[in-house]
Amino acid sequence: MDALKGIKVLEMGQLIAGPFAGKTLAEFGADVIKIEPPEVGDPLRKWRMLRDGTSVWWEVQSRNKRSVALDLRSPEGQAVVRRLAAEADILIENFKPGTLEGWGLGWRELHELNPRLIMLRISGYGQTGPYRQKPGFGVLGEAMGGLRHLTGEPGRVPVRVGVSIGDSLAALHGVVGVMMALYHRDTHGGQGQVVDVALYESVFNVMESLLPEYDAFGAIRERSGSALPGIAPTNAYRCADGKYALIAGNGDSIFKRLMMKLGRADMAEDPRFARNDGRVAGVEEIDREIEKWTLTLPLADVLRNLDEAGVPAGPIYSIEDIARDPQYLAREMIVEVRTADGKALKVPGVVPKLSATPGTIRQAAPTLGQHTQQATAGAGWPSRD
Repeated sequence: MDALKGIKVLEMGQLIAGPFAGKTLAEFGADVIKIEPPEVGDPLRKWRMLRDGTSVWWEVQSRNKRSVALDLRSPEGQAVVRRLAAEADILIENFKPGTLEGWGLGWRELHELNPRLIMLRISGYGQTGPYRQKPGFGVLGEAMGGLRHLTGEPGRVPVRVGVSIGDSLAALHGVVGVMMALYHRDTHGGQGQVVDVALYESVFNVMESLLPEYDAFGAIRERSGSALPGIAPTNAYRCADGKYALIAGNGDSIFKRLMMKLGRADMAEDPRFARNDGRVAGVEEIDREIEKWTLTLPLADVLRNLDEAGVPAGPIYSIEDIARDPQYLAREMIVEVRTADGKALKVPGVVPKLSATPGTIRQAAPTLGQHTQQATAGAGWPSRD
């Protein structure tokens, strides 16, 4: 049985954050109806690289969902949403705050209609505060949350992470919040509630010690390239074949094993480097010695030696490396599906891995409005069968 079998989700978001949350719930059995604008659909259908006019990203983001095309600005479309929301467990939206209220579909109206409804609201800055009305995308949340300031090389322009990590982090925080709200409702006899997720807060939540270090010491962490400031040694080291090995020798015992493998027993036993704070003070010396060794060997030999020594190390993968890696394949993280037009496509597998109720890819991403008639014809939530 699917973990979320019987849970009904009405997804009204677009692009990344809201739909990513819906995708995650759908993979574990929730029945997700996605509302899209007629004729054009979710803009993600045309984002990045298209095959036969449809984004291959769409095939990942919308798998296991049903598509219902509605004009939410029309009374008829709003009436359909109210009918579906009356029976839904969860409603997901990532519009600018106040948009649903303008359509008569805000929290107050829908909660009165369905007191058990949980509403996940993802926005740039949250539903309250002086910035609530500002438009917000993931890249802005990453910058305001502190991530972009830390990303890149010292003295260079801050760079963005190569994917929309702010949106995905917000979606995952939203899923966590929804599951807690479901537990409270169904276990403690509570009612539905709003899960209010801001993009910038989701990024800020994973910024580790950034704030307490600033408060306690006035320290402003800056860009550090491939190194991890304050934790040593952790860096990317060039090898004889021009490739780079990521080496994380920052545990006390791990550092000793690393130095012994390098033939530097003296550094392994040096009391200056016995603990992390001492290694941080001497990180330039340590990094020089590590790279002096890695430059004598190709990447494959560096990794083999460090595996033998029990030192965490790895290569820097491109998607080409990922697609043929045996670990990815063994854990079904690369799976082949059939899209709605019957064509084969490799897509990422499901995360996390549950032993008793694993997530699944049950059906391809829908065509625009594929399930509109089914959802608008009856009086209740349409059957998934």
